[in-house]
Amino acid sequence: MSQFSLSVNGQQRSVDADPDTPLLWILRDHLGLLGTKYGCGKGICGACTIHFNGAAMRSCQLPVAAASTGQITTIEGLAKDGKLTAVQEAWIEEDVPQCGYCQSGQIMSATALLTRNPKPSDEEIDSAMSGNLCRCATYTRIRKAIHTAATS
Repeated sequence: MSQFSLSVNGQQRSVDADPDTPLLWILRDHLGLLGTKYGCGKGICGACTIHFNGAAMRSCQLPVAAASTGQITTIEGLAKDGKLTAVQEAWIEEDVPQCGYCQSGQIMSATALLTRNPKPSDEEIDSAMSGNLCRCATYTRIRKAIHTAATS
């Protein structure tokens, strides 16, 4: 076991863990941040997407030892002072979630996309979101919500 200091959602947090422990389990089991979901555990489905230094990243593939040097943002850290982000508002407006399991990862990837590309085309959205799988196939509503967020 080693001790790690992590910057999570703007707060310094300290955890004791094996250096190879995936950040996903640190967030969920050590810090109680349950918004980040476990999906495939192989970085394929995107359910565990978080922001690491502003970029979308699969937390199931990021060892805690590597995460201690950057800024981590989870779905719990997007809204500020109770005010949802434009992406979160668009998700509600466009009624995107169906079962909802993948939605935190989808929102994190969409937010990262709009941060680096504020007016993406359909093709750019499809490309950026292709690593986030939705078993309910709400892809049309996801794309529509990203366009809605881009215009707000």
